[in-house]
Amino acid sequence: MLTSVERLLFVRAVPIFQELRDDFLVRLASVMDELSFPRDHTIFTQGEEGRSLYIVVSGLVRVHIGDRDLAHLKQGACFGEMSLFDAEPRSASVTTLENCECLMLTQLQLYDAIEETPGIAVNIIRLLSRRIRELNSKVNAYEVKNSALDLSQAGSNLAG
Repeated sequence: MLTSVERLLFVRAVPIFQELRDDFLVRLASVMDELSFPRDHTIFTQGEEGRSLYIVVSGLVRVHIGDRDLAHLKQGACFGEMSLFDAEPRSASVTTLENCECLMLTQLQLYDAIEETPGIAVNIIRLLSRRIRELNSKVNAYEVKNSALDLSQAGSNLAG
């Protein structure tokens, strides 16, 4: 268990909360639930309804769709934030790779916090935008790689 000071220091270092005032962070950190998960535990499954954001305090989690890994997240990383805003089912599953400690922020807690400090919404939008850009970059790299393979195969067919 984290002390209140440790919680504040930890939450202050999380990218989506970095620009927020300490008085707000104290309140936010105090309402978050602290959860412990054993290794190989599924925190949530793709398709489930989700209404909470998680922050890795310690350990390592795997974000995946089936057997395909999308990301490995460690201390300070957030996951589950998309479902807080769109009320859609979880887009991926998250499973622990090690024993993990996480902080959890529910949708209701977040909405109350945004009403008090709208800046948190801007920070979360930045995080989501960054993740979309990273995914777009991966998709583009994949498409370029496959186009190059298609062209080299077409060239070898013409030569043969």
